[in-house]
Amino acid sequence: MAHRTVRSSYDRLVDRLNRFPQGAPPSSLLFDILRMLFSEREAELASMLPIKPFGADKAARIWRMTVAEARAALDELASRGILVDSEQEGELIYTLPPPMAGFFEFSLMRVRGDIDQKLLSELFYQYLNVEEAFIKALFVDGETQLGRIFVNEDSLPEDDSLTVLEYERASEVIRTASHRAVGICYCRHKMDHLKRSCDTPLDICMTFNTVASSLIRHGIARTVDERESLDLLGQAREHNLVQFGENVRRDVSFICNCCGCCCEALLGYKRFGSMRPIHTHYLPEIDGSTCNGCGRCVAVCPIDAISLDGDDHGEKRARIDETVCLGCGVCQRNCSRGSIRMVPHPQRLITPVDSVHRVVLMAIERGTLQHLIFDNHALRSHRALAAILGVILRLPPLKQALASRQMKSRYLEYLISRFKP
Repeated sequence: MAHRTVRSSYDRLVDRLNRFPQGAPPSSLLFDILRMLFSEREAELASMLPIKPFGADKAARIWRMTVAEARAALDELASRGILVDSEQEGELIYTLPPPMAGFFEFSLMRVRGDIDQKLLSELFYQYLNVEEAFIKALFVDGETQLGRIFVNEDSLPEDDSLTVLEYERASEVIRTASHRAVGICYCRHKMDHLKRSCDTPLDICMTFNTVASSLIRHGIARTVDERESLDLLGQAREHNLVQFGENVRRDVSFICNCCGCCCEALLGYKRFGSMRPIHTHYLPEIDGSTCNGCGRCVAVCPIDAISLDGDDHGEKRARIDETVCLGCGVCQRNCSRGSIRMVPHPQRLITPVDSVHRVVLMAIERGTLQHLIFDNHALRSHRALAAILGVILRLPPLKQALASRQMKSRYLEYLISRFKP
């Protein structure tokens, strides 16, 4: 008799996570992580949640329980940072975030005793730093990235030689945020459990707006005002940390202050950045006539993009690999001779307007747009339409462009409006 494989609640949860453009490649390590974060019942419930934001009444209909029962289950998940909840017109609206930036980080943004954080850190390290499928997919799949680099504002010239757009400034994100919060750096907290962390500040990674509101509400992060947030930004710069934030112009949800030895984003970029670069709109330029080859810029570069090379006279001079440089400005800040200045990057990256715009772009590029359009797998007809659209999105580029041209233009605003809560 043939063996019949029974799909578990965790299998279905993995399927649900991967309907979002930024998912999590299946792995035995991923299943171990999910078993620590979700009970089997919670995994089953989460596997049925919509991609779009939803209220307790919708969850109750999907789960076939009362609204009170659904709200209790949703609030329990939100209290652990698995769901993000936000108040809209007096009603709590819930979202299941992707693993990163999402419930992976939230699980280690505070010290807690309900799970073994050391074991969880070891699993995260193996899944994210040893195995490469997750990080590679995060950086290589599609052109639109999850995050972007904010230039070190102190590194920019004080004159008007560079035009700095407001959304390029981390300080502007802080000033315009409706809520601000700070929590423990997930990356360094994880590395601390593994005895691999550096001595840079731990309580320094910031969240904003609705995400901050949710994390504050559940004690995952603490509220900070504008002044303290700007002080934290200054502290990060003093420690040569890189500001890595959400790749949107409006309503940025996070800015992490990253080191090159612990940070998932920068470690991943060192491995795969040359395949799909991320950078600011600026690039450091070295004046070879004044550079004395001291090597300070080499030492502080978080991604090893600077080296010392001999010139025609045998003198050592700093050289920047522009193909991988982040344009963060850390090198400029540390140059004691003023031999480095920031100039406009020749390749301008297009920053999505907001998170909805980014998610739709990521879905188009990764062939998962059907999951956003037909975000209701309870109806067989919807599943059929999703399968048809999935075929279209897997066509060769030329045929795919012909088949989906109208969708990407005429219907894009419609899709975005439908995606919003």
